[in-house]
Amino acid sequence: MKKNKTPRPSTKGGTYRHPLPDRNALLEHLRDVGQPRKPDQLMKDLGLKGQRTRGQLVEKLNKMVRAGQIIENRRGEYCLTEKLHLISGSVIGHADGFGFLRRDDGEDDVYLSARQMRALFDGDRVVIKVTGTDRRGRAEGRVVEILERGFAEVAGQFIRERGIGVVIPDNPKIAHRVLIPKGESADAKPRQMVVAEILDYPTQHEQPTGRIISVLGAPNQKGIATDLAIHSNGIPDVWPKEVRAQAKKFGTTVPSPAKQGREDLRGTPLVTIDGADARDFDDAVYCEPSGKGWRLLVAIADVSAYVDINSSLDKEATRRGTSVYFPDRVVPMLPEVLSNGLCSLNPKVDRLCLVCEMRVDKDGKVARSRFYEGVMRSHARLTYSEVSNFLEGETPNSVPKDLRQPIRHLHELYKAFARNRQRRGALELDLPQMRIVLGKDGTVEKVESVARNDAHRLIEECMIAANVQAAKFIRKNKIPGLFRVHAKPDPERFEDLRQYLLSLDLKVPHPDHVEPRQFNRLLMEVKNRPDSQAISMAMLRSLKHAEYTPDNIGHFGLSLDAYAHFTSPIRRYPDLLVHRAIRHIVGGGKAGGYHYDSSQMERLGQICSAHERRAEEATREVEAWLKCEYMEDKVGENFDGVITGVTNFGVFVQLDNLQIDGLVHVTSLTNDYYQFDASRLQLVGDRTGRTYKLGDEMRVKVQRVDMESRRIDFRPQEDEPQAEQKPSRRRGGSKRRS
Repeated sequence: MKKNKTPRPSTKGGTYRHPLPDRNALLEHLRDVGQPRKPDQLMKDLGLKGQRTRGQLVEKLNKMVRAGQIIENRRGEYCLTEKLHLISGSVIGHADGFGFLRRDDGEDDVYLSARQMRALFDGDRVVIKVTGTDRRGRAEGRVVEILERGFAEVAGQFIRERGIGVVIPDNPKIAHRVLIPKGESADAKPRQMVVAEILDYPTQHEQPTGRIISVLGAPNQKGIATDLAIHSNGIPDVWPKEVRAQAKKFGTTVPSPAKQGREDLRGTPLVTIDGADARDFDDAVYCEPSGKGWRLLVAIADVSAYVDINSSLDKEATRRGTSVYFPDRVVPMLPEVLSNGLCSLNPKVDRLCLVCEMRVDKDGKVARSRFYEGVMRSHARLTYSEVSNFLEGETPNSVPKDLRQPIRHLHELYKAFARNRQRRGALELDLPQMRIVLGKDGTVEKVESVARNDAHRLIEECMIAANVQAAKFIRKNKIPGLFRVHAKPDPERFEDLRQYLLSLDLKVPHPDHVEPRQFNRLLMEVKNRPDSQAISMAMLRSLKHAEYTPDNIGHFGLSLDAYAHFTSPIRRYPDLLVHRAIRHIVGGGKAGGYHYDSSQMERLGQICSAHERRAEEATREVEAWLKCEYMEDKVGENFDGVITGVTNFGVFVQLDNLQIDGLVHVTSLTNDYYQFDASRLQLVGDRTGRTYKLGDEMRVKVQRVDMESRRIDFRPQEDEPQAEQKPSRRRGGSKRRS
């Protein structure tokens, strides 16, 4: 095993055999010359020589093309997209044929008509030109160049139409049907679910063609939902040969030379605290009193010591971006020899780690911190339940005797962190978490809400503290790194929320001045109301999604001015990048000599954010499928629920304690015509004046479960008059982990 070498400097920081400019320097040069340039012209401009150097230059230019920074015209010249007033981004498809461009610059999405989408798949990276606005006033674009295809294969159902084989993609965002030529069906039978490799992508005039490379099975086969989600969302789940070969060389133990030069923490009683079903352990903690406060160690698996920059492992980890957790399996970011083996902080074995040591005062504020490379030995693998039961005194022997005092110190520290969190006004959305429990045969045994306890919270607060220090370290040393940013609520979405809350006689701040503490004040104000959970969900929907970027704008939800993900490098690529930045500085490197520049880090942030969304969409699809499977034999049964969404075509109801949603179509409501009041988020009957609004309780009957569309339809229980609904009950839940 070898440790990461100090990355070679760019032309700004040093010289080496083939001094290629970094991306920023190339962009600046193209701006200076003010005209498109061919590779040979750039070689001459920059004083570069040799075919090998030319090949490296072209490779770098092509990466910049894929990143949307430049475009290659038909004369083989490279042009700045900014000079051509072009916009790069990723395509978001829609089942009805049209789509949108999610812009790389973070500005509002651009509408793509069905005509423009004829040659595109969801997930493609393209360059477009804004041509005007559509009938709704949205910016509309025309595709100029397809930079990169998002999918090399699709999963879906194989059918035959008039003797022609067709795969209907399971991904609803892909409106195309993939034609399967004669002899390319791999003996798949009609109605079976398959995976098809794309042979020819769609054009303005032709449908895509492909060949079937895998038959997944019948539509109702157990486990097929996960297979479909993996292939439909383009999640890599097969290790390339070179990655397997590289992983195989590591062995199962940390060799002695790798431990040299590191601080020895093997005598410190660090422990891991995770869920009972966890298999990889990123983080270990230890706490002891220090002065009037505490000394806290957060030791994180040193993945960067094994995954070298640009190695086969690194490229595959970049391609995956994150581990994806499904109810029946995990698709890991790293091979198991690392994720469950050498990198995992398993008990009673030596492991390499990167440590954030913090001194925390009595008010829960980190007074100072330092980072260093260490070698540790976890003293125990504890679960949340074991620690919680110990702290609550239910089973005092659930924690080994020699670890009980450090756990008590951790709990005291958590209370100080929690008070500090409350003072700074971090968002406290009290929403339940859901878990799907599968039997040995893959059937859904139950769907349940998971309660959180102080063991969850103390680990969360320790991780947040370490993440904050990592962000401050990156910012202080001015080294390119990824921050985890969470922007203020979108003004339009927040205005919709504001109008809804004003209709409930609640005081709401103006969008320009909203702060997390004002959200918390509202949550406290409504916590005893029957519609408190619905209000919490409405608030959550008004928030933007957190992202990864080198441009730090702070974290709105946590009410922090700097935040980075440092604590989970086994399962998240951004954390691995943060580790590399910290180790570079700790090892004596300078920011100017770092392997990555700001434009590369920006592109990596876009990739990591996209892969996170991909993982979330895939897991949502599987959960929706399994929820439908669970409800399939409950058609005709009655359940209590609450209205969590209101539209002009009906209301969405979430069943109590199950977090299973279904639609009550407007035609299923009491015999009347209903008008949608968008400002109050309610349906109002013309004749009766009957209202159905967000937060109302409703007893419903399961009317239909459609496995193909993953939809559940409800109707109000017929034998209970709407006007005699039971009084509302308060619903509790657990907090969502940041």
